[in-house]
Amino acid sequence: MTNNSQNPRRTFAIISHPDAGKTTLTEKLLLKGGAIHLAGEVKARGDNRRARSDWMKIEQQRGISVTSSVMTFERNGITFNLLDTPGHEDFSEDTYRTLTAVDSAIMVIDAASGIEAQTLKLFEVCRLRSVPIITFVNKVDREGRDPFDLLDEVADKLALDVCPMSWPTGMGGQFEGIYDLERDQLHQPEGDSKVYDNVAQQFTGLDDPKLADVLSDEALERLTSEGELAQGGYSSFDLEAYQNGDLTPVYFGSALKQFGVEELIEAIAQYAPSPRPQPAEPEPIAPESKDVTGFIFKIQANMDPQHRDRIAFMRLCSGEFKRGMKLTPSALGKPIAIHSPILFFAQDREIADTAQPGDIIGIPNHGTLRVGDTLSEKNQVRITGLPNFAPEILRRVILQDPTQTKKLRKALDDLSEEGVVQVFYPELGANWIIGVVGQLQLEVLISRLSAEYKVEAKLEEAPFETARWISGDEATLNAFANINQTALAKDRDDNLVFLAKSGWDVNYQEERNPDIKFSATRER
Repeated sequence: MTNNSQNPRRTFAIISHPDAGKTTLTEKLLLKGGAIHLAGEVKARGDNRRARSDWMKIEQQRGISVTSSVMTFERNGITFNLLDTPGHEDFSEDTYRTLTAVDSAIMVIDAASGIEAQTLKLFEVCRLRSVPIITFVNKVDREGRDPFDLLDEVADKLALDVCPMSWPTGMGGQFEGIYDLERDQLHQPEGDSKVYDNVAQQFTGLDDPKLADVLSDEALERLTSEGELAQGGYSSFDLEAYQNGDLTPVYFGSALKQFGVEELIEAIAQYAPSPRPQPAEPEPIAPESKDVTGFIFKIQANMDPQHRDRIAFMRLCSGEFKRGMKLTPSALGKPIAIHSPILFFAQDREIADTAQPGDIIGIPNHGTLRVGDTLSEKNQVRITGLPNFAPEILRRVILQDPTQTKKLRKALDDLSEEGVVQVFYPELGANWIIGVVGQLQLEVLISRLSAEYKVEAKLEEAPFETARWISGDEATLNAFANINQTALAKDRDDNLVFLAKSGWDVNYQEERNPDIKFSATRER
């Protein structure tokens, strides 16, 4: 179990299905954390209203989070590093890699919908790494499902013990507030806006007669009977079980109306683990280790359209990083000096003079750093567990203007370095092929080629459906290549890739070629 007093850092992500209210919750956490002063609004040119954490053009048009942003804020002596993950199912790769950089997560579920497919997928990723999860049931001020149903669903679908930490006095039209079971406090809506404005009323317990003064008879009866059942019928909170990823504390609330937001920050501060050891070869890296190590989990291009910049996001795993230090990227083999590392708040940034394990810093670079790189002082370790996934959609890229071939290659290399797409260069044939995990990435690709690289291109159906990385001894691979040359390509790291017409094709080739390994994932 982690001792939270050692390192006042909490690096966490928020995971949810699209539309469960993640962006609103992110805003409110930043507002309560003092990182912003007006949720949902930025005094930009012409007072454009837009969500503070969604800044890329396509995100503003479609109202979805596409890229993972990092937001750092401090509260009561603790530094919170909040990693925003794309909720859209098509961005599971970027999201997966972001989840490798956190120590805990908040899972947001909609009170009306419960656990949806995307939430389940993201939860599986957290489970792979035993990331502890706090559950937030959002939108209880609207009509929703029975709270017991929701708790049982979390317990059954996620195979987790659940521990209700708060309880709604009713939902939708019957909502009269949230009772904090941990502190015996009642939070009620105020004024016409029905927002919670931080005035908690203290009680001695669910049987306190004073509750009758502030709740209707129906709400009181519901709260006392349900609240007692909730406390008696589910696990009580166990810090070790939570930090091991076996139990989830559940908070009910409404991010929009500010119910439950403060409790979430408190729970992350009090219970969530400080930085944990990271899987690595030859052995895991402990945060207490003196040597500075970190890994790149994301590359973001053109965060500032005025400057064609590329920022590599590094999760610091051990040691104290100091500005100007020389670190060696595992892929490069020679040290680079890091002169202007950045701390983030959405689009605002400041230079970081020092950073501690758990911190996320941005390193401006021109293509030297790649997703999956380990940075270290001695170049003797490699952090593991950041995979590439076999694409589920393949398309040919066709240029409108053939003279832009060089620009297109640069753009595709940049975007594949970020993990937006994977690029395959066929052994035969002139058209490059891009692979993505989901449909929306194709729109993002075309939009960014045009907006950022001034390259006009279109996508055509490719005669392939999926890809597999292949490996084996040289003679076996050469024999395979002679027969299947039209279906072979190289990825941007020169690894050999078999482009398959269908899943059946993959199985057929695997049976025919038992000495060749066909892989659906590849460590970056």
